[in-house]
Amino acid sequence: MPTQSMVLLPPARRSRLLAALAVVSFVLGALVAVPTPVHAATSTIVSLTFDDANSNQLDALPALKTNGMKATFYVPSGYVGAAGYMTRANLNTLKTAGHEIGGHTVNHPDLAAIGIDEARRQICTDRKTLTTWGFTVRSFAYPFASSTSAVEQAASDCGYRSARSLGDIRSRFGCPTCAYAESIPSATPFALRALDQVETTWTLADLQQGVLNAENAGGGWVQYTFHDVCANACSTIAVSPSTFAQFLTWLAARQSRGTVVKTVGDVVGGSARPVVNGPVVPAPTGTTNGVVNAGLETAAAGGGPACWMRGGWGTNSPTFTSGTPAHAGAVASAISMTGYSSGDAKLLPQFDLGQCSPTVTPGRSYSLRSWYRATVVTQFAVYLRSSTGAWSYWTSSPWFAATSTWTEATWTAPTIPAGYTGISFALTVFGNGLLRTDDLSLYDSAGAPPPAIGAAQAETPLSRHAPPPVDGSIEVFTPTESDVAG
Repeated sequence: MPTQSMVLLPPARRSRLLAALAVVSFVLGALVAVPTPVHAATSTIVSLTFDDANSNQLDALPALKTNGMKATFYVPSGYVGAAGYMTRANLNTLKTAGHEIGGHTVNHPDLAAIGIDEARRQICTDRKTLTTWGFTVRSFAYPFASSTSAVEQAASDCGYRSARSLGDIRSRFGCPTCAYAESIPSATPFALRALDQVETTWTLADLQQGVLNAENAGGGWVQYTFHDVCANACSTIAVSPSTFAQFLTWLAARQSRGTVVKTVGDVVGGSARPVVNGPVVPAPTGTTNGVVNAGLETAAAGGGPACWMRGGWGTNSPTFTSGTPAHAGAVASAISMTGYSSGDAKLLPQFDLGQCSPTVTPGRSYSLRSWYRATVVTQFAVYLRSSTGAWSYWTSSPWFAATSTWTEATWTAPTIPAGYTGISFALTVFGNGLLRTDDLSLYDSAGAPPPAIGAAQAETPLSRHAPPPVDGSIEVFTPTESDVAG
């Protein structure tokens, strides 16, 4: 007899009960055995990012390789191949080494200061170009960390998985009330929070503290943004190769504490989305003038004519002003040149993707015109924008004679070669003296109105001022914010 009360079940029912208990035990065991997610909130993930594709960033590769770390490089495709920037071969080297190539617009504009259509062109075209070059492009960074809600939507619409800002994570350099890390996953993937950009004022201890702050706060995601990698403080936003290497060596040792390094794309996740084209700007036809703000009357928010930029090269000292006397209206451009030894100076339509620079059609020719007064000879310098958005010097017109009265210079440029879709041009000053310009125009030569009576003719058909030196994509401008208008 049993010594305690027992409930005896028939064999069939007992078998079914035991089977059910076995299932429950299996399910409970499986739930307990589920691994902790790779991006659990209690872990710390670090992303090392580099903006602008500066060629000296290649000096960071030895430290990355030694420590087995992968970084994200945000590339403005219009700068690739220019002096001081990476080449396509360099980008392929990064890809082969396992690093991520991200987007950073074509020409690095302040996206919040330009029209939303131009912003879409900048974001979409950059991604399309990088993708065409063979890169998987999922991540984006806003130039100057400047965006709006409409720009953030454009980054999403152009196919990106995320877009990074700057200065929204707490450090001794700013944002004292912010969190010490971005959440994983981020609640705002198109406004990713990151530390302030690394500058020469950052010490090794500052770099380390960004990680320690996140670890001590319970984990999260910390993004570092580097620009120049060079010794002797080659710029104000530089880190030395030795400091960078020391930081990575220290960072590698944190892996035992659960801190890991991942690219931005791997943290956000998701596959690459399809390529998207930006809005198209039509080329001028008939008697339509393709130059925006042709009379220079509309002022930019920061001063100077909107949609115009200062350009030049060589050894000289130009002074740019605007105002009277003007050919028409109240504003003309004036460039006073002193200390001339070589090169030139000019005010020309801003290098962009169509908001300011006129669109042209390959195989067609265009009439270039500008009213001018000059104490020295002058000529048109002409630049073309490729279908990928990169700008380069193309050609120059013959000279036009000095004149004390307002005179229209007119010249029909050669046919636009295949692969080019935009143009920028200006009369230049290439000697000590004064040049004033106003009321520029560009017409398709097939429908162009007749030039003004008494229009200036080229002084000598074969005379051309020496073009700027070849540097990979000839005289690429990267104007400061004060030179760029919306």
